[in-house]
Parts: sequence; structure tokens; C-alpha cells
Amino acid sequence: MEESLDFIDIKLSPAKLPLDLPRDPPMKSPPMKSHRRLRRRGDTWVVSVMVIIHIGFFITTMLVNDCFTNSHGDCTFPSLGRLSFQLLSENPLLGPSMSKLDEMGALRKNFLTERHQTWRLFTFPFLHAGLFHLVINLCSVIYVGIRLEQEFGPFRVGIIYILSAFVGALVASLFLQSIPSVGSSGALFGLLGTLLSELVWNWKFHTNKVSEIASLVFVFVCNFFLGFLPYVDNFSSMGGFISGFLLGTVLLFTPQLQQVAPNKGDGIDYDLKSYIKLKFKQKLDRPVTRIVSLILFTLLLAGCLLAVLYGININSYCTWCPYVDCIPFTSWHCKDKETFCETMVSNAHLTMTCLGNGNFKVYHYTNISRARINDLCYMIC
Repeated sequence: MEESLDFIDIKLSPAKLPLDLPRDPPMKSPPMKSHRRLRRRGDTWVVSVMVIIHIGFFITTMLVNDCFTNSHGDCTFPSLGRLSFQLLSENPLLGPSMSKLDEMGALRKNFLTERHQTWRLFTFPFLHAGLFHLVINLCSVIYVGIRLEQEFGPFRVGIIYILSAFVGALVASLFLQSIPSVGSSGALFGLLGTLLSELVWNWKFHTNKVSEIASLVFVFVCNFFLGFLPYVDNFSSMGGFISGFLLGTVLLFTPQLQQVAPNKGDGIDYDLKSYIKLKFKQKLDRPVTRIVSLILFTLLLAGCLLAVLYGININSYCTWCPYVDCIPFTSWHCKDKETFCETMVSNAHLTMTCLGNGNFKVYHYTNISRARINDLCYMIC
């Protein structure tokens, strides 16, 4: 008996996985996840307010300066009228005269030691020596400040900004000379010090280390070299930078990065141990580092404040210190000396002669204030 065999043709199609089901990746080192997130871009009101205040102070200073009237039109860009700048030989930064900087609240040696005008410590950080100083300083503040404020919030960045500006003013008060100085760069260098502290303490978690260091150094060098020009104080920048680094360590030293162990594999024990060690190190390092930085900042603030109240001037003990803040040039000098001039009026002309070096100059006007005469005397001497 013959048996008939029926063959059933069965075609097997490859099993399809759900579209959303990921395949197991190859084994590699645990990835780094960051829980630090940027805040809304609108949360940059501290930097915005400070920029508006600085611009307002500068416009007010130029209106008070009124070069077109007080210097009888002998100005840079006289077409600007009341907002025109002093001659470049007097202020190479396109700004006001020395006497108007004094009037607006700049720091000068005799203002603190003799007249005890401590209110200038609070106006000093908001003044700029000129338009060049204003533009470079504010562009740097916007570049650095917005980045920090978006990442760490306006409250902490605002505290660092204000305290760095104040400590910068205190440090500058220890190196004052007989010409006025302004210190708006103190707050900027406080932000730069904060940026450096964040980079140092979270070094391993930064991916673009070279570009971040290069940008920080570029902003630092540009603004520090600007401090060698007249009326811009470099000592306030140094004080602000140190304050910013210490305050950044106290307020912003919160590494939020952690290692995530893979879901399966032989490396889970090792990764778990690494994670535990990392968290333990963070918990141990953060309080100690913060406490030390807070103590150092407190000592810096208290020491500078006491030195200012007692009228200490470090230039009396340090002959080379003025050159940290000034580079001699043909239009200005770095020596701290009083200037005296003899004035003579004849035929509607004013002749001024410096008693120190014999230089003289004739002006075609006579109705000028005593403060303006002192400005011209400094230029001649």
C-alpha cells in the first residue's frame, strides 16, 4: 500500500522587534550624565540691570562733564555738543576730565585719607573712564555674566557681582594716588574669577577645556591691559578676581555630574564602586573647600576694610606697585606727585606755567573753574 505524503511549504520570516526596542550597545565605559540644566534665557535680569546702571552712570557723567561748554569747544567730536569727549591727550579713552570723574565719585588719595568720603567706595565700581572702557567692559560682562547667570541663577551671580565690586573698591583704596581712578572692572573680574573656580573644580566634566580657557584668558588680558591706561584701576580688578574665585567656590561648587552604571554586564560591581567613591569624595570635598574659601574671603574683606579705615596706603611701602596700574607714556606719567602751576591772564588769554618743569601753554579763554585749571595744570606738568 502506497502512502501519499503531503508536504506543507512553511516560510519562516525573520522575527521583527518592536520599533522602539533598542538593541544592546557594545560594552563601553559608563557614560557621564549631567543633571545641570540651563535656566530660561529670561533669567538674566541681574546682568541686564547692571548694564543699564553702568550706561546710565556714563551718560550722566558725560552730561555733567559738558566738554563743549567747560572746555570752550576744545573737545573730541565737538559736534556731539554736551556729550563730546575731552581731547585724547587728556583722556585717551574718550571720556570726561579728571575733575568731573572726581565730581561723580571716583577715588583719589586725599578723598579717603583727608576728607574721609567713604561714600565713594559705592560709586567707584559704577564709573568708567571713557567710551572705550565702557564698551569693552560691558561686552565682557555680558559675555561672561549671562553664561553664569543662565547656569547658576541670578541670585548667586548677583551676590558675587556686588561683593566682588565692593572688595575691588577696598583693594583699590590701598593703592590710591593723586589722580582719580574708577573701578567698574572689579565686578567683571569677579565674574572671571567665578568662571575660573567653576572650571577648576569641575575640570573633568568639561569637554571644551581649551576653548573655555582661551576665552577666559582673552577677556582677562584685554581688560587688564586696559587698566594700564589713565584713570582705570587695575588693583580693583585684582581684588575682584580673587573675591570672585573664593565666592564662586563657596556658592557654585556643586558638581552635578555622576556616573551611570550599565544595566547588565560584568562591570556593574566596578561601576557601582566608582559611583559610591565619587559621591563620597564630593560629600567630603565640598564642605571643606567651601568653608576654607569662606574663611579666606572673610579675612580678605575684613583686612581690607580695616586697612581702609586706618588710612593705610601700600604705595608708601612699595615703590614698584604704581607700575602694576600704569605704563608711562608721553601724555601721562606714573609717578605720584602734586602739580602746581602759575596762571597769568592778559588780553583775554590764559597762560599757565608748571612750576615743576617750566612747561607752559596759552589758552584763548579765561573764564574757567578752579577744578578745570587743576586739570590743565596736570596736563602741562
